[in-house]
Amino acid sequence: MENSDTLVSIVLPVRNGAGRIEGAVRSVLGQDHERLQLVISDNASTDGTEEICRDLAATDRRIVYRRHPENVGLFDNFVRTTELVAGTFFRWVGDDDRLEPACVSRSLQAFAEDDRLVLVTTQVAYTGPDGTVTTAPLDGSGLSSDDPVERFAEMLRLLNESHLLIDPLYGTLRRDPLAAIPRRNMLREDEVFAAKLALAGPWGHVPEVLAHRNWKHDTLSAIARRLDVPPWRARCAGVLQCAELFRWLRQADLTPDQRRRARAAVLGMYARRQRLTAARRGRRLALIASGLVPGGR
Repeated sequence: MENSDTLVSIVLPVRNGAGRIEGAVRSVLGQDHERLQLVISDNASTDGTEEICRDLAATDRRIVYRRHPENVGLFDNFVRTTELVAGTFFRWVGDDDRLEPACVSRSLQAFAEDDRLVLVTTQVAYTGPDGTVTTAPLDGSGLSSDDPVERFAEMLRLLNESHLLIDPLYGTLRRDPLAAIPRRNMLREDEVFAAKLALAGPWGHVPEVLAHRNWKHDTLSAIARRLDVPPWRARCAGVLQCAELFRWLRQADLTPDQRRRARAAVLGMYARRQRLTAARRGRRLALIASGLVPGGR
């Protein structure tokens, strides 16, 4: 594969991002890999997003701008953008993200060095609400294994680790494997999608900070409101997540032994998460009892 001849699509979903989007667009257009397509999907913005995007598209033919006349929801605006993707590879980018100039080219280099790969991630730097920037290196090679269950189990393990380690949703993907993975609007769907993608093929990783994202912790109830899913699902998000993973495993191309191992990995992930939740609640109760944290807050 000749990197310079490879078309890469960058997909940018947005709603009311007038104050943020231009920086993200400039960082995409500033990549040192020139064969790019930038797909902007505007989810019926009511601010100045449309005007900014149309002005940008008029100055660079690599930009494809599509506007939904009505709000289709956060999830659908994110997923439907792939319908306009023309590149062999593509990557999502947030409307307030920033990519280093070598983000695409370094990812393509990893694909060129290993044609097994379906996804290449990079190290990401995250900026919190207080302006603090944090990042962390990813250790281990489980996600590059030829064994689909080893990759699947490693991804599930990482779900209980720090969010700083890996973000598959914002890596560079081969278009064809992604098209074979159905998606549904649900809480923790990004984690379910990552686990499904781990079964699809080996991953690569570039241990350099090539992307910058903003991050803040949200409750499941708040995320449910943004996704427009029933509020009660926030109370059983973990169970629903496991059910979706088990459903996918029933139809995945696995041997009976692999399917058994994969199911055990799902149960292990869920048990580990329950233990972590119980431990956090225990620490909070101890702080409340000591008077360091007011009860009910």
